[in-house]
Amino acid sequence: MTLPVLSRARTSTTTPPAPPSLRQLRVAVAVLFALDGFVFGTWAARIPDVSAQLGASHSSLGIAVLCLSLGALAFMQLTGALSARLGPGRVSVAAAVLVSLATALPGLAGSVPQLCVALFFFGAATGAVNVAANSLGVQVEARWGRPLLPSLHAGFSFGGLAGALVGGLVSVVAGVAPHLLGVTVAGLAVLAWIGPTLARADDAAPPLRAARTTGEQPDRPRGTPTAVLVVLGAVAGCTSYGEGALTDWGALYLREDLGATSVLAAAGYAAFALAMACGRLLGSALVVTLGEDRLLVGGALLAAAGMLVAAWTGSVTVALAGFVLVGLGLANVFPLAIARAGALGGAGGVALASTVGYSGLLGGPPLLGFLAEFAGLPLALSTVSVLAVVAAVLVLSLRGEPVAVRRPAVFGLRRPAVVTWVSARLQPVGRSARTGARQAVEDLRILAVS
Repeated sequence: MTLPVLSRARTSTTTPPAPPSLRQLRVAVAVLFALDGFVFGTWAARIPDVSAQLGASHSSLGIAVLCLSLGALAFMQLTGALSARLGPGRVSVAAAVLVSLATALPGLAGSVPQLCVALFFFGAATGAVNVAANSLGVQVEARWGRPLLPSLHAGFSFGGLAGALVGGLVSVVAGVAPHLLGVTVAGLAVLAWIGPTLARADDAAPPLRAARTTGEQPDRPRGTPTAVLVVLGAVAGCTSYGEGALTDWGALYLREDLGATSVLAAAGYAAFALAMACGRLLGSALVVTLGEDRLLVGGALLAAAGMLVAAWTGSVTVALAGFVLVGLGLANVFPLAIARAGALGGAGGVALASTVGYSGLLGGPPLLGFLAEFAGLPLALSTVSVLAVVAAVLVLSLRGEPVAVRRPAVFGLRRPAVVTWVSARLQPVGRSARTGARQAVEDLRILAVS
């Protein structure tokens, strides 16, 4: 008589846990973004100590940082494919475990070649967690029903600030290796808390993902418009170029060109990063108020103006104000471009746009350094304004209607306006060429007969 009871008890213990609530999932994803930023900010704060520990020259350190960039770019597309196949929740947990473990590797390097290998794996893990976290953020945003990715990226920004602050304080009392090992342990502890929630995120598919896989959106064209995804990646890349430029060269510009003290030079990056974090924190509300296109274009133009003011002023105070404008302007361009790519192409769209977008962040600073060597930092930093304007033009080119503010759900239904404009200008040329060719053939035929 007890067998049915035991059977029911056994059945209840094997029932899989329920998917997390949407609020739990949002908190877990926000913590994941903050953890990613904290890890990267920690590494950035200890770069001078790692360089001194290995006796690395500027050129050799540049090669090592390039290995980090190559690792990140190499694994972004793979992560996108895995996220589409296995689900971004599970992939984000695996990627976060890898990035926590890889954080300790640079501190254990005993030579520059070992540092290059360590940074390649660290970059690969960082690129993987970026794509997986953004894919998961797009998924949660679709279920939330309101813009969410900008506020999630605010978590990354605040995490980066916290990581840099803690890194600077710990550097006074601890070496690189024990510090980074401690970050590894802390990261794994955080994942023990949020990991189960993230892993179960894929059990409840969002409406956007379900519609894309079951074909419930008959108005959406079949296939992924890769050209639009690349343009979105270019928008993200143009703005991430500015982020990388001020991160790596902003303090140096204030110190060498404007004669700022070391404290004010450091405050320049802090002002930029804090403005970007606050702008992202307000991003979701600004999208609802202004619309995405207006926020994207307006933000890019605000950043362009702020960078020109900062680059060509002779005042440290005015330059700091310009840095704040750049941070506010760039804050939401990258996350909104990635959100649109995710709404259009899912995890694969996030991976493609992220690969193109992060190339500006990772490859821009070396290019800017080359320009600064020959033309000076003010002119080199002005390229941030140029690319910000390019980003605004690209956003406008993707608008199907000149006055309509398009939403991610319908974004990409029409050809980019710039393609339509070019084809409209080329069609008369093509008709004239065809008419001329036919006339030439007729003339030759008449000559041959005569």
